[in-house]
Amino acid sequence: MSPGSLDHLKSRKGAFRIALIAPEVLEGLNDGLLETVNLNEFLALDLPRLARRVALQVGLDGGAERLADTLAMLGAFKPMQRHGHVSRALYDLTALHAERDAVAHRLATHTSDVARCWATQWIALADLSLARQLDAARRFAADPHFGVREFAWMAVRDVVSAGPDEALALLQPWAQDADPNIRRFASELTRPRGVWCAQIEAFKAEPWRALPLLEALRADHSRYVQNSVANWLNDASKTQGEWVDRLCERWLAQSDLPATHYIVRRATRTLRKGA
Repeated sequence: MSPGSLDHLKSRKGAFRIALIAPEVLEGLNDGLLETVNLNEFLALDLPRLARRVALQVGLDGGAERLADTLAMLGAFKPMQRHGHVSRALYDLTALHAERDAVAHRLATHTSDVARCWATQWIALADLSLARQLDAARRFAADPHFGVREFAWMAVRDVVSAGPDEALALLQPWAQDADPNIRRFASELTRPRGVWCAQIEAFKAEPWRALPLLEALRADHSRYVQNSVANWLNDASKTQGEWVDRLCERWLAQSDLPATHYIVRRATRTLRKGA
């Protein structure tokens, strides 16, 4: 199967059940020749097969003992954890490769969104400062694929949690970037609670520390960004509801834009339930 023979599948709509995914689509996904288009396809992957194929495609040994050992134990882990173990195995193999940078580039630009997701996780494995980790994450934060963008912020979440104020200072320009994916990354990465990740205790206790970043996004024209900002404030409302309420009142008084009204309405949904 060649990449060109799958062009007619790239604009497909994802099956709403795993059992309905076409065999041709599964073949392309598992060979690293197609991107997933929904969660069902992501969950349907034959991860060992994909890992071996991707390893070969980026210039690594698909039959290496280090990778084989990892693939043999994947069943003992939860689905999301499995990707972390595959990523680490590929990282370890690359560390021994004579052309490490070339291998890393091929993985980061791979056709498969899942391979690029594995590349995001290399950021946390390297000994980099917070500023350099954010720089490394930027290409993935702007990735066209939604899944890669989610893995991008999760890859640097722990280091941001350890240095929240430094992260806010570094991310401030991101909140004003022309690319909505970059702006959304700045918001999503710093959410007090977030999804599938560690909580940022500093922002749960004192969400006002992130106010400069939030203010830059309060009337963002992108619905993608608006939803993230609203979710940020909804997270904060669970520990600092009065502050979120006051902030939203001020935003509405200062901005009559539909974007701000939308953000406030979604941001206060937990507060309204408790009223």
